[in-house]
Amino acid sequence: MPEPAKKDEMPNGEKESVAPDSIEVPMPTPEISLEVSPPPAEAVAVQRVETLGKDPDPIDVPKPVEPLSVVAKEPEPIENGSKEPEMVVFGAKEQVEAPVTEVKEEAPALPCSPPPPATPLSTVKEEDEPVTVVTQPPPPEPVVTVQITTPPPPPPEPVVTVQITTPPTPPPAEGANTVKKLSIDLPNDSVPVSAMGRKDSVWSLGEGMAPEDLDKPIDTPPLSSLLIEKPQSGSIHVGEDITFVAKVEAKDLLRKPTIKWFKGKWMDLASKTGKHLQLKESFDRHSKIHTFEMYIIKAKENYAGNYRCEVTYKDKFDSCSFDLEVKELEQSQNVDIRSAFKRSSEGQDDAGELDFSGLLKHREHKQEEVPEVDVWEILKMARPDEYEKIAFEYGITDLRGLLRRLKKTKKEEKKCEAFAKKLDPAYQADKGGKIRFVVDLADPTLDVKWYKNGQEIRPTPNQRKYIFEHKGTQRIMIINNCSLNDDAAYSVSAGEDKCTTELFVKELPVKVTKGIEPIKTTVNERIELECEVSEEGAQVKWCKNGVEVPTGPRSRYRVKSEGTKHWLIIDDASKEDTGTFSLMASGGTSEAKVQVDLKPLKIIQDLQDTTVLLGQPLKLHCEIFPGNVPGRWYRNGQLIQSSDHINILQRAKNHRLEIASATIHDAGDYTFVPEGYTQSLCAKVHIIDPPRVHLDSLNFPDNTVTIVAGNKLRVEIPISGEPAPRVVWMKGERVILESGNRVRAETFSDQTSLTIDITEREDTGNYNIVLQNEAGEATASIKVKVVDIPDPPEAPLVPEIGGDWCSMTWEPPIYDGASPILGYFIERKKKQSSRWMRLNFDLNKETTFEPKKMIEGVPYEVRVFAVNAIGVSKPSEPSKAFVPLAVTSEPTMLVVDDVTDTTVTMKWRPPDTIGAAGLDGYLVEYSIEGTDDWKVTNTELTEKTKYTITGLPTEAKILVRVRAINAAGASLPRTLQHSILVKEVIEPPKIRIPRHLKQTFIRKVGEAVNLVIPFMGKPRPKVSWLKDNEAVDPTQVSIRNTDCDSIIFIRKAERKHSGQYNMKVEVEKHMDTAVVDIQIVDLPGPPQCVKIEEVWGENVALDWTPPKDNGNAAITGYTIQKADKKTMEWYTCLEHYHRTCITITELVVGNEYYFRVYSENMVGLSECATQTKDSALIVKEGMHMKNPEYIDHDFTEPPKFTQPLVNTFAIAGYNATLHCSVRANPRPKVIWMKNKIAIIDDPRYRMFSNQGVCTLEIRKPSPYDGGMYSCKAINDLGEALVDLCHSFCINQMPIIQLFSVVV
Repeated sequence: MPEPAKKDEMPNGEKESVAPDSIEVPMPTPEISLEVSPPPAEAVAVQRVETLGKDPDPIDVPKPVEPLSVVAKEPEPIENGSKEPEMVVFGAKEQVEAPVTEVKEEAPALPCSPPPPATPLSTVKEEDEPVTVVTQPPPPEPVVTVQITTPPPPPPEPVVTVQITTPPTPPPAEGANTVKKLSIDLPNDSVPVSAMGRKDSVWSLGEGMAPEDLDKPIDTPPLSSLLIEKPQSGSIHVGEDITFVAKVEAKDLLRKPTIKWFKGKWMDLASKTGKHLQLKESFDRHSKIHTFEMYIIKAKENYAGNYRCEVTYKDKFDSCSFDLEVKELEQSQNVDIRSAFKRSSEGQDDAGELDFSGLLKHREHKQEEVPEVDVWEILKMARPDEYEKIAFEYGITDLRGLLRRLKKTKKEEKKCEAFAKKLDPAYQADKGGKIRFVVDLADPTLDVKWYKNGQEIRPTPNQRKYIFEHKGTQRIMIINNCSLNDDAAYSVSAGEDKCTTELFVKELPVKVTKGIEPIKTTVNERIELECEVSEEGAQVKWCKNGVEVPTGPRSRYRVKSEGTKHWLIIDDASKEDTGTFSLMASGGTSEAKVQVDLKPLKIIQDLQDTTVLLGQPLKLHCEIFPGNVPGRWYRNGQLIQSSDHINILQRAKNHRLEIASATIHDAGDYTFVPEGYTQSLCAKVHIIDPPRVHLDSLNFPDNTVTIVAGNKLRVEIPISGEPAPRVVWMKGERVILESGNRVRAETFSDQTSLTIDITEREDTGNYNIVLQNEAGEATASIKVKVVDIPDPPEAPLVPEIGGDWCSMTWEPPIYDGASPILGYFIERKKKQSSRWMRLNFDLNKETTFEPKKMIEGVPYEVRVFAVNAIGVSKPSEPSKAFVPLAVTSEPTMLVVDDVTDTTVTMKWRPPDTIGAAGLDGYLVEYSIEGTDDWKVTNTELTEKTKYTITGLPTEAKILVRVRAINAAGASLPRTLQHSILVKEVIEPPKIRIPRHLKQTFIRKVGEAVNLVIPFMGKPRPKVSWLKDNEAVDPTQVSIRNTDCDSIIFIRKAERKHSGQYNMKVEVEKHMDTAVVDIQIVDLPGPPQCVKIEEVWGENVALDWTPPKDNGNAAITGYTIQKADKKTMEWYTCLEHYHRTCITITELVVGNEYYFRVYSENMVGLSECATQTKDSALIVKEGMHMKNPEYIDHDFTEPPKFTQPLVNTFAIAGYNATLHCSVRANPRPKVIWMKNKIAIIDDPRYRMFSNQGVCTLEIRKPSPYDGGMYSCKAINDLGEALVDLCHSFCINQMPIIQLFSVVV
């Protein structure tokens, strides 16, 4: 992207611009003539002539010069009314290289602005091209004449005279574009491009830059092409409006870019918006272009100057500079300068206009009146470095406008008395060279001070930048190693006099002296691209495939420079680095190709097979060359990704896979595949786990299992270990086998169990568990405690007997059932009766008791029960019979049973206490209410507790009492508390449905149904039953009615007995009904159809239909079972499942399964299940197994003992066992022999054979059992014999010593 046009301020206050290189439109060229004439022989100093409205005289050039580039500008009327063109004379120095001139035209001005006044401009530019003139055809076409005079002898310094003449033209119409600019390229002449944007001497302070900052370079970020339309310079008159437009394309931008408008170098215009300045933004969604506009309204003269637009987006940056010229109307010189250049106050109407109030320190306005002074005269007589001080003193803020006005005024030349020879107006030096400033003093005694941009240059001892010399009256300052910072205004003062000059430092184009060499390397190697340029510290740009290489802190590319050498370094090359790399300098470009290939793979360390304990860290490590090659890990062919469980690391050549805690699923075949290579590294990982017994999960105190004798004991203990451990149960020295009858051990993959079908007291003891696998061994012990009810106590003794009580004692039982005795229950009965009655419901903790409330004369027996935590013992033997004596009490619970017009029926209960004489009968008496005349109704005693009194007068009121009569006499009477009216009363029927019959009465098929429904009513009600509105079949249901209730009895219920039973009770015209709902339920039938809907992965989807027969009850669920086709052992997957479809998960890959379903209701599971017709084969996804063909192997072999008999020592009286193992097919016949005699039907020997293990058990051996034992195995293919020497050894306890001999 071409740089924006730079400007320089001419001595008369005008500005000059250089057109951008991008505008090269062929147009008609003006006429140019060149004439060479010899100049005088002496050298002429380089001078710059400033003209204000008139042509200067030409200056002769004493030496021939090379071709020149001329910038022509069409003249326009200026303020003094002259239409004559200006003439600029440039001094030229000798240069070895022949420059080429180029004529370029500036971009057209904005159409909305009038053309600026004509100002000559000159720049120097070296290019190896012929002279070219490009311009637009103005009306009329100008004629440019260039005259060059060259003398025959070549003097050291030539002088060039350039004369430009243009015929006069009328002023152009407003909006016309008539500005023409051409550039003249001379060797070592004019102002370099780098200095064109600078404000010369102290006038640069008007842009807000301190003098000491002029030497500092301005760092700007690298430019990128963000602006697709840039603001253009413009010219307007005071009071007019102008708009500057900038456009940014947003196709590649994610958000809106940031734009800033500046005046000068640093004034941000965002804070100056107001009445005279407006900033606007817009976005076109169709074209995706951001438009930024700056409106200047009613411009004032101080708005003129250089403006800058900066656009930033993330790491991209673009800027553009443009000029605004504000033309002022003709004004009188006697204007009030202080009022013209005062700053605008905030409260006035023009607040917010573009002034320079932000550049100066804020001072409070003094209210005192300032005396009238002529500021113009003060400024004319002052030095340039005093302008700012004067502006502050008199409140002038528009210093720039002030200086421009001051330049237009004539200033009398002050005759210099201190200098005999002043500095030249301008000097030029190459970058890196040196320059000498020489002045001659008229008075050598004066002190001389040198200044740079108004700042005094002081010599320092260790600095050789500035060298000061004195030679007679000459005062010399030498500047070594000139740089762009030395491009400034210099002055020297002697006494009160001062002379100034300007130094222009020319920056030569940077050329590539040594190009980049092509490189071919491999991945992970270091790449250094080296290039050498013509100048130290030059700015270069590295590119890859035409795109600039990023060199930020996080970039893979590093840039290094040392002197004229520049390097681009890639520490770790990759295949993506292949391409064309180039270095771009201002004077040339060098490029080379870089080829990066993969290195041959070398396995430094391969993966190793690993065996890891479960839960321990798993680390797989391999090392390959080259390093930094990424790769992928696979387990059993499946890609492994980094997660919380698996950590994949790569450091240079090392590749690691780490698992903090290994699980069973981490076992398998691991493969590492380097990216870009076909080779792979493989290893197998085995996960083992030492066996462990998890007794904590049982929650048994002290690992003790307590069981009640006679119950079944099954202790399931979780175990773990990989591979599955071998489990051995032992009680003492006796091994508990899986084939045991009552006591046996069982082992599964995740648990082991001990089962005792019917526990006995002898089963109490410690049981040891031993687990073994290849990872280790584990042992545990549990204690089994068999508790039982206690033995019955001895027969109780009755030492004392009373009238209705006695005292009894007994001894505690001999065996308490391994549980403390908690107390005793006591029962008694009459001797002639078999019914025992418990006397205490709370445990009696003592061994004595006093039974009370016994009947006299009746023989009694008592007995005792012992109670512990397990239960109640059997009763003790009854005590000897004893007879207490008691007194008969009055009858109890005397009530009226029935009343008619002439009778009253009474009923009662026997007396609570009957004397020793027993009970002979009862006597019933009554009396009329109001009298004390009691009449006996029964002449003979009645033994019944119910009696009807007859012959009573109707509607009479009587009182009734009853006495109990025995041999001792009559008891106290029991009298009814209220009188009885002798009159029959009709009582409406009322059925009292029991609470449990108010809802459906449910019974299972085969059970008995016996329902009693009480009712009330007088006289006796009539009862009838209906079943489902039909008469009840008496052959199916038995119904019995009484005066107060009705009974339904079904001896063996069937499902046809289900239904609603309607009961109706009638008393004359009164009626009451009730409904009893009886439901007889049975087991449901199996589901109708069970189908396998779908099989995927490890899952099978089942579907079935409900059973036809639900057993007369709602189906409450289903039980689903599965069976492997190989074993057909059924396992329950799920119980009490309510839906008719299910997905069975976690099936074993490679197995084939059948499924069956039971239906379930409130009675239970159906008697049979419905099984799937088809089987489900669980196939691993993505793999198809091809069943290989095998040839049947002949497994037949003759008997062979794999484990011989081992020497055994046995203790007399304790069982001893002999073991050996044999292998044979078909199964052999095993014969045990003692002393070569077969053992047959001897009860002292027990022989077992299980899975080839042969066992001989000798029950309670004695010394007689010593001898030679042998075992013989015989089948159709042969026989084998193993012997054992079994001899007797004398000790305190008889010991049998066994010696084995294998034949």
